Amino acid sequence: MKIIVITGASDGIGAEMARQLAARHRTGAALVLAARNASALEAVAQQCRSAGAQALVVPTDVAEAAQCRALIDATVGQFGRIDALINNAGVSAQALLEDVKTEDLGWYEQLMRVNHWGAVWCTHAALPHLKAARGQIVAVSSLAGLVGVPGRTAYSATKFAMTGFFEALRAELKGAGISVTTAYPGVVATQIRYRGYNAAGVAAGSSGLKEDDAMSVAECARLILEGMDRREREVVMTAKGKLGRLLKIIAPGLVEKMALAALKDEVKPH
Repeated sequence: MKIIVITGASDGIGAEMARQLAARHRTGAALVLAARNASALEAVAQQCRSAGAQALVVPTDVAEAAQCRALIDATVGQFGRIDALINNAGVSAQALLEDVKTEDLGWYEQLMRVNHWGAVWCTHAALPHLKAARGQIVAVSSLAGLVGVPGRTAYSATKFAMTGFFEALRAELKGAGISVTTAYPGVVATQIRYRGYNAAGVAAGSSGLKEDDAMSVAECARLILEGMDRREREVVMTAKGKLGRLLKIIAPGLVEKMALAALKDEVKPH
């Protein structure tokens, strides 16, 4: 049986990965679902159990190091091992730096705790068990972790931090038999883009990005899991993302123009 821990599993991409893993592996999978919303987690867990998989709900705030360690301890206590860790928990944000008041800058730190440090703490706690299983680590980053997006200084910083951390960790674990896959979704049709922070550090209620070609949650989850199965280094999900990474090297000014063009007019720099 494969033991898989998924953070941010109460909705969106995390919940859909759990459902797809349950449908694929059925009785061959035990899914450990972590997020803050216990009732939403339990609803996802029931869907996974209906497909034949085992599911353990562990309410977790990944912004707290002790809760990340407790998540891993609960998993090992229940199942005795960990085969895969999917670091998916995250919070979005859309705000121009100049619009953020000095007294509100604390949410930049909170965003880093959720998006980056949560992944660090969970990975650190799980690492001995993953090494024993020659397992898999997945980090769900963002195209904003490859190309800086205007209006997303905080969010891009957290995702660039993830990119650097997991790239270095991949090299550290090269001889340990552990794969490290970093996924870079673009715009995905999830609620995260509406719950993300605005300049005051509260839920914006809207997205600042043009979403005409937003990827479905199901497609995004499928691509991430396929990358994990193949033990790929990276999963860059869109043609624009692949082009942007290449152009960043040879024509960085053009990439900045592309990033600005992706914003709705009302959130572009003044």
